[in-house]
Amino acid sequence: MNLWTYIKMRRRALLLLLICSAVFAVTFALYRLPVLAALYPAGLCGLILLVFSIADYLRLRRKHRTLLALRSLPDTLTDSLPPADSTIEADYHQLLTLLDEEHRRLSGEQHRRYQDMMDYYTVWAHQIKTPIAAMRLHLQQEDSPLSRTLMSELMRVEQYADMVLAYLRLDADNTDYVIREYDVDSIVRQAVKRFAGEFIARKLALDYQPLNTTVITDEKWLLFVVEQVLSNALKYTHSGGVTICMEGPKTLCIRDTGMGIAPEDLPRIFEQGYTGHLGRDDKKASGIGLYLCRRICRSLGHGITAESAPGEGTTIRIDLNQRKLTVE
Repeated sequence: MNLWTYIKMRRRALLLLLICSAVFAVTFALYRLPVLAALYPAGLCGLILLVFSIADYLRLRRKHRTLLALRSLPDTLTDSLPPADSTIEADYHQLLTLLDEEHRRLSGEQHRRYQDMMDYYTVWAHQIKTPIAAMRLHLQQEDSPLSRTLMSELMRVEQYADMVLAYLRLDADNTDYVIREYDVDSIVRQAVKRFAGEFIARKLALDYQPLNTTVITDEKWLLFVVEQVLSNALKYTHSGGVTICMEGPKTLCIRDTGMGIAPEDLPRIFEQGYTGHLGRDDKKASGIGLYLCRRICRSLGHGITAESAPGEGTTIRIDLNQRKLTVE
């Protein structure tokens, strides 16, 4: 609170002083008394008002600073509010106390509902993997075009379940990150092996040479990112293939010859829920995959960017050397 703000707050008191001084001056003039004699009591009242105003200004400034300090706290703590100096301030104090109690009650109820929802979907995502594993065992017992097609679709169902788990764990209080130095080839090979059947069934080429690079990261979460990028590349590539290479010192590059992304969609493909023209045409895109990739890369200290043009394919670059991470 500055001095000018305080003067505007107390402008009525100053106006009252001026009115009283004018009444004194008019009264003295009507009774043919020296008007200058009214200046003495007016000046005395002004001096008293000045002393009172200085004390009042200092008091209000201290209270203002206390309230500003409370604003920086995570929750409103009404017990720390400065004491009320009037009935009106006491009423406001009581109102804030009631609002604070209601806010805490609603926050607690919302947190419980959110936790119940998280627990439910976490259990669901784990339970859905049991029938997926059983169906995989049955499909592995025969080798036919139908079984290979069903196996590919089953793999996508499992991938969607993994996306649900990843989405739930992103905002969890505790994470399962294991930051160590990993061989990038071992992570990429796991992702390629998972999609090998789809590469063969759709007759898409894979250009992959050993990367011979190590990086400090979390294997499971980086594998999720690579699998998601490969899944998108296969989803929108009908001919040609996918190239996996290392650019620069530690930039993993995954390039496809697919449909590409429209220029107006490219800046927003990492936004939550954004599907773009291809997603609206496909009717099945959720707009969650690349959003999860960006969130995970940020948590791991990596960067992820996209380069694309319609009809010319898409290139996703994962910068694995953006920020140093502590090895556990």
